[in-house]
Amino acid sequence: MAAPMLRGVSPVRRWSLAWVDGGSRHRRTSPNGSTSNRIREQSSVAQQPLHTAQKPRKGGHKWAAVVGLEIHAQISSNSKLFSGSQVSFTAPPNSLVSFFDASLPGTLPVLNRRCVEAAVMTGLALNCRINKKSLFDRKHYFYADLPAGYQITQQRLPIAANGSLSYGVFVGNRWSHMATKTVRIKQIQLEQDSGKSLHDDLRSQTLIDLNRAGVGLLEVVMEPDLSCGEEAAAVVKELQLILQALGTSQANMAEGQLRVDANISVHHPGEPLGIRTEVKNLNSIRFLARAIDHEIQRQINELESGGEILNETRSFDPKLGCTVPMRDKEGKQDYRFMPEPNLPPLVLYDTASLPAGADSQQVINIDQIRDALPELPSATRKRLVQQYGMLPEHSFALLNEAGLLQFFQNVMKETRAEPKKVTSWVLNTLLGYLKHHNLAVSESPITPSALAGLLDLLDSKAISSSAAKQVFEELWKGEAKTAAQIVSEKQLELMQDQEALERLCQSMMEGHPQVVMDMKKGNPRAINKLIGLVRKATLNRADPAVIKDTLERLSS
Repeated sequence: MAAPMLRGVSPVRRWSLAWVDGGSRHRRTSPNGSTSNRIREQSSVAQQPLHTAQKPRKGGHKWAAVVGLEIHAQISSNSKLFSGSQVSFTAPPNSLVSFFDASLPGTLPVLNRRCVEAAVMTGLALNCRINKKSLFDRKHYFYADLPAGYQITQQRLPIAANGSLSYGVFVGNRWSHMATKTVRIKQIQLEQDSGKSLHDDLRSQTLIDLNRAGVGLLEVVMEPDLSCGEEAAAVVKELQLILQALGTSQANMAEGQLRVDANISVHHPGEPLGIRTEVKNLNSIRFLARAIDHEIQRQINELESGGEILNETRSFDPKLGCTVPMRDKEGKQDYRFMPEPNLPPLVLYDTASLPAGADSQQVINIDQIRDALPELPSATRKRLVQQYGMLPEHSFALLNEAGLLQFFQNVMKETRAEPKKVTSWVLNTLLGYLKHHNLAVSESPITPSALAGLLDLLDSKAISSSAAKQVFEELWKGEAKTAAQIVSEKQLELMQDQEALERLCQSMMEGHPQVVMDMKKGNPRAINKLIGLVRKATLNRADPAVIKDTLERLSS
């Protein structure tokens, strides 16, 4: 029987900021300036002792790259994996540390039910086999931000295994050509996070914050099925969307809730795989793609120049745009794995194996979790394509930007405009403005209702497309005016008097006989010039298409 899942909150004590003397063992800081606290994490794929790659044969053979990812996602839970301490990114240093988190003698772990449910839910979403029995292990290594000197993880028998994740990549960097690929999931395991170290190089000191020590993590270990940074970025983005849809992790990379390690090697096709390096703690999707592509090219250059590839751990420096050595790669034997003696096997059930009269608070039903799974990103994209007739690449764009899908759907609820036109305005105009001003969708000064009102005016042909852009710019100022009010104030309504428009077109043609002659000869620039002159005379209140039709009719 599994250990009880629900527990009381352990006593939490505020711990003062700890200092580690500069003479202690130092580590290279991570790309974002904070400590690389996960730099010593063991790859779940079995490691070998330090190796070097063989020199390539002469002859200019092509190279193939192999990339495998290990992704650590912080579980969305109010408390830590094995203690009742709260989880908060903004809490003061060492204010959320229980006796167990600080590894005081006599303290014991109590498993967090929410974290187990999150692992099962994620495993099901990634098409994994959920193991009804899983085990916890100790992985030993010493750092100041790991008080116990070991990490509780799942090495021998994880909670989920043998899954897959489908993702989309654009062929030739063209949005109109998308390919669907699949990466295999080796396993998903529960483990506790370490604390956080901040290095002060000027004072040769290290600050230790144990607030993060013991926070629950999901480690998703992928098979080496990728070949470049673009594919890796697409995989991580898809996983991020899945975790957010499930609610199992906020997956905010800026706050360290999603951290990626990439194992990279190169070889000649048809030959054995090359020696791999590991690039640790990549904390943004953009840096991930850059780091992998740089490391691939670095290895190729090294081998082609007669050098050797070391089996080592590296970090990515975003300022220099390159990877730099950190340390030799630990092997599996270096961590001295052993069974965790204070935690019994974790036992899960399905409907068929659920014991009669079992307390629902003390057991976890896999089938019950499967039935409660929400709509996943892949299903959402299919629904958008079917419901609105949009292109698949547009459905990807709507989901990839946080909050953009909800914005689009809110506009659709309030406008008569066609979905195609709404999609264009949201993805091209709105998103373009947001990117230009470095704003999130939630910070947009234009509300869905305001954009819907603008699109209704455009759909009813009350304003021209150029006038609509002017209205959008006014709405962007955030002055609490509706699109209709702006149109009225600036007199942007389309010119409805067809006779007056014909007279204006006739007058413009008489005033520019040479342009008219060029237009009759089939010069497209000529008619565009006349259209521009008429629009200017009407203060952009005439529809360009109507102007063109009128000019062509009068000149025939």
